[in-house]
Amino acid sequence: MKIAILSRVETLYSTRRLKEAGEARGHEVDIIDTLHCYMDVTRSRPAVRYKGQKLPYYDAVIPRIGASITFYGTAVVRQFEMMGTFCVNESVAISRSRDKLRSLQLLSRKDIGLPRTGFANKPDDIPDLVKNVGGAPLVIKLLEGTQGIGVVLADTNKSAEAIIEAFMGLKANILVQEFIEEAGGADIRCFVIGSKVVAAMRRQGAEGEFRSNLHRGGSAVVVRLSKEERATAVNAARAMGLNVCGVDILQSKHGPVVLEVNSSPGLEGIETSTGKDVAGMIYSFIETNAQPNKNKTRGKG
Repeated sequence: MKIAILSRVETLYSTRRLKEAGEARGHEVDIIDTLHCYMDVTRSRPAVRYKGQKLPYYDAVIPRIGASITFYGTAVVRQFEMMGTFCVNESVAISRSRDKLRSLQLLSRKDIGLPRTGFANKPDDIPDLVKNVGGAPLVIKLLEGTQGIGVVLADTNKSAEAIIEAFMGLKANILVQEFIEEAGGADIRCFVIGSKVVAAMRRQGAEGEFRSNLHRGGSAVVVRLSKEERATAVNAARAMGLNVCGVDILQSKHGPVVLEVNSSPGLEGIETSTGKDVAGMIYSFIETNAQPNKNKTRGKG
C-alpha cells in the first residue's frame, strides 16, 4: 500500500516509528509536511499539491496534526477525504477532540464519566460556577491549552475566583473542573485502535506536580485496566469518532472519568512503558480497513 504520514517534523519519535513500521510491513510510506501542502479546490477534481507537484493517490493517510495547526491541518485531511483517500482519523473527529468544551459535551451526552465541569462567560457567574463543581480545590484550564500548559490548581475558593477573573480579563476561554484528589497526581493513558484498547500506561506526576505529563518529569508504567476503564476508553473514542487515539482517564471514587481524548497521541511513552509495537498495530488496522471512499464523512463535515 502507498501511505502518507502528515507530520511537521519527520525526526519526531512517533513519525519515525510510523515510517519504520510501515516499511517493515512492505508499504511505501511518505512523510509530508502538513503546512507545505496546498489544495486545489475545484469542481469534481479536488487535489493536494506539494512542492510544486500534485500528490499521487494514497491508499491511506495517517494524520499527525499538532494542536497549533488544527484549522489548516484538518482542511488538508478533509481534502484527502474528498479525494476518496482513507484517513485513519477523519477531519471532523480531529476537530471535535481539539475543542475541549465540545468534546466534553459529546462525552456527557453519551453518559461517559467526566470530572464535573463548568464553563461561563460573565464575571458575576464566578461564585456559583466554583460552587457548582464542588468548590476548591479545583482545576482551571484554558480551552486552547495543550500538554498541561494553561492548567492551574486553585486551593481555595478565593484563589479560584481570582484566577478565573484574571483569565476572563484576558478574554480567555476557560473550563473549571472538580479536582480528583484521590487520583494522587496519576492518570491512565489508554491507546485505542479501532474498537479496542491495545495498550495502557499509568502516568505519575513528579513530586509536588498534579499534572502527569511525561515531559514535565512524570513517569510511566504498564497498567492492567479494569473492565469499566477499558469500556470507558473505547466509548470515549467512539463518541469522538476517532479510530486511533489516546484516552486519558482518572480513577475517581465514582469510577473512571475521562480527562481528554487525544487525536494525535505520542508513541514513545506507550511503546517504551508497555513494550508493545503500537505503530505496527496502527498499520494492521489500516490493512484491514483501508478502502477508497470508506471515510464516514467523505469531506462533508
